[in-house]
Amino acid sequence: MTSSIRIGNSQGFWGDRGDAAVETLAREPDLDFLASDYLAEVSLSILALQRDRDPSLGYARDFLDVVRSLVPYWREGGRCRLVTNAGGLNPSACASACAEILRDGGVEPTPIGVVDGDDVLAVLRDPKQATPLFDNLDDGRPLADVLDRLTTANAYVGAAPIVEALDQGARIVVTGRVADPSLTVAPCIHHFGWSHDEYDRIAGATVAGHLIECGTQVTGGVSTHWLDVPDAAHIGFPIVEVAADGSCVATKPRDTGGMVDARTVTEQLLYEIGDPARYLSPDATVSFLGLSVEDLGGNRVAVRGARGGPPPPSYKVSATFRDGFRAQGMLTIFGKDAEAKARRCGSIVLDRVREAGYDLREATVECLGAGDAAPAAAAARGVDRSKLLEVVLRIAVADDSRAAVERFSKEIMPLITAGPPGTTGYAEGRPRVHPVFRYWPCLVEREKVRPRTRLITSSRD
Repeated sequence: MTSSIRIGNSQGFWGDRGDAAVETLAREPDLDFLASDYLAEVSLSILALQRDRDPSLGYARDFLDVVRSLVPYWREGGRCRLVTNAGGLNPSACASACAEILRDGGVEPTPIGVVDGDDVLAVLRDPKQATPLFDNLDDGRPLADVLDRLTTANAYVGAAPIVEALDQGARIVVTGRVADPSLTVAPCIHHFGWSHDEYDRIAGATVAGHLIECGTQVTGGVSTHWLDVPDAAHIGFPIVEVAADGSCVATKPRDTGGMVDARTVTEQLLYEIGDPARYLSPDATVSFLGLSVEDLGGNRVAVRGARGGPPPPSYKVSATFRDGFRAQGMLTIFGKDAEAKARRCGSIVLDRVREAGYDLREATVECLGAGDAAPAAAAARGVDRSKLLEVVLRIAVADDSRAAVERFSKEIMPLITAGPPGTTGYAEGRPRVHPVFRYWPCLVEREKVRPRTRLITSSRD
């Protein structure tokens, strides 16, 4: 066991840069782990649609491109291990696809861990297990309001099943819904041999995981001083060097763009943490109040002082439910009185939908460029809307009826010839109609969730 473990991130969300893993390892081939986060709150609904069309799917297929890109690295003896939640609703299928890629690429037989058991849809649907814990955490509504429309429900499980896979020799671990920082916590527990109740150490590793879970956010992405970030086109993905006591140093690969300093680290520490005295994860309850951030220079920042306690008695659940259909369309309108013309166009479209017999549940008309995206900021700057010569008209609607939304989608394009002069932007054609999925955050008792771990191998036997 070395005195520290080096863990990089190569994916902050599903859709992040696919080349990040191979580019990071080209510069830092001796990394111990790469942790890749693919799942946002409603990602599993998208995967559910894929799985409905094809039962062999239900995972983030982009991850397979990452595995293909790393075949030469592994074939040449690279030892970095991968931990990812790209398995989504079907970790087994994702792991099997990875195994096939490794076999076809001539990589030596590789143990691949599969972690599932986070799916609690049957628990939430079972009337015998109903509990106030299932109520919506944001607004308190009872689950009964949407029970018949639930599509997914997945508990944010913690590091323990990943640790089990790593202890069994897995070089790639593919999971379902795992808490984002746990993708980093698990390699630390495995590497240092921590027990699962060494909460101060686990708290430190949780902070380290929080720092890198969003990819390049900690290396200058979305920074308040983004215009000052050097070489943003080649921004490097983050690395944490975690010590045996749980403290860490945040950094990035050599010769990459972006920056890691006290400011970028502090910004990411404050991102989405809620109560800084009680940051809740399935591995520990973490206090950020005693953290110290020390800029060491050279894109290296030390973070120390996390304190931890036992995790909460329940897991957070990310559930989603169907809520009708949606569509949006945009047109660019330029010339004199651009905003007034755009708003009249929006009214025409919605009036025509109503005249066709549809009372849309939701409808929004925005004039982007006239301050609608950030009205308070526009008002503070004193935007003179009468002088605007160009706006983008955006109309978005939602309704329980697909027919109503389809009618809306047919009413925008006629404005190309029936609207004001200076109307353009029709290259994409009619707006597409999409199903709507809403987020339902709730809780579930830990004892009702049974994470499972198993190993497969890329061997041809």
